[in-house]
Amino acid sequence: MDSKKILVGNNEIRSETSYNTSFTGLTGKYSINMVFNGAADYKLGKRDLRLHPENFIFLNSNTNYSSRIDSTTQVNSLSIFFDPYFVRDFEYSLNDERLLLDSPFNFKYESPVFVESIYPLQGGLKDNLINLGSLINSNSTNQLLLNDCLHNCLLNYYSIYNAEVVNRTASLKFHSYITKSEILRRLSIAKDYIISNYNKNIRLDDIAQMACLSVNHLLRTFKQAYQQSPHQFLTAIRLQQAKYYLKNTDYPVSEIVDMVGFECPSSFIRLFRNSFKVTPGQYR
Repeated sequence: MDSKKILVGNNEIRSETSYNTSFTGLTGKYSINMVFNGAADYKLGKRDLRLHPENFIFLNSNTNYSSRIDSTTQVNSLSIFFDPYFVRDFEYSLNDERLLLDSPFNFKYESPVFVESIYPLQGGLKDNLINLGSLINSNSTNQLLLNDCLHNCLLNYYSIYNAEVVNRTASLKFHSYITKSEILRRLSIAKDYIISNYNKNIRLDDIAQMACLSVNHLLRTFKQAYQQSPHQFLTAIRLQQAKYYLKNTDYPVSEIVDMVGFECPSSFIRLFRNSFKVTPGQYR
């Protein structure tokens, strides 16, 4: 295992290249976790999550979890661990400008609690994490630059969080905000279950049971939040993973079809062409 880490204040950036590694009893800091290739497994209580490229997992500082990589090929992973004080200060910095000027160090914010979920790795966050990976692998000691990257990562995450949680919560058709928040939390569990098991034969009953929702309640609220049914969401995830394999590996198309969970190559090609306006071969 090739492991590198850099401390930035009380924050930590960790880069690893490994076939087999595991960590248990992780807690105390917020974290953003991603893999550049392969997969990593996370266990949060009764939840089992699998992290693939093009996604990341955000975890709260009070969450006790474990992570594991068990692969026949090397997996490159990157994790950022944010000190709760750093995140609280970041939250405070988003406050009213007059308050910041009058009391720059006198804040009594509690540590924020986010919806723990698998999020799409995109935009500025993806660029910043790739940049951080390069900096740590080059053994950079530029604390100003590293702190700037960490600050930008939180800015990027808040933007994704607003789109994936705040806005989706608002789209749910319930009067009570508490009810909306709880439904979105359960839907996030359903979504994560789909993403973690996208290449398997997933049953709607299993998804509903994981989310503690009835099948019809799941179908109705999932479409409100994500503008598509669970089946459509699963198909989209499979197609996105197929794009990743086409771009980053030499696996033949017929093998990729099986790897991402499609049963019929012809239907995969048709769905791929309808979604991305090119055939898998043309995309590659």
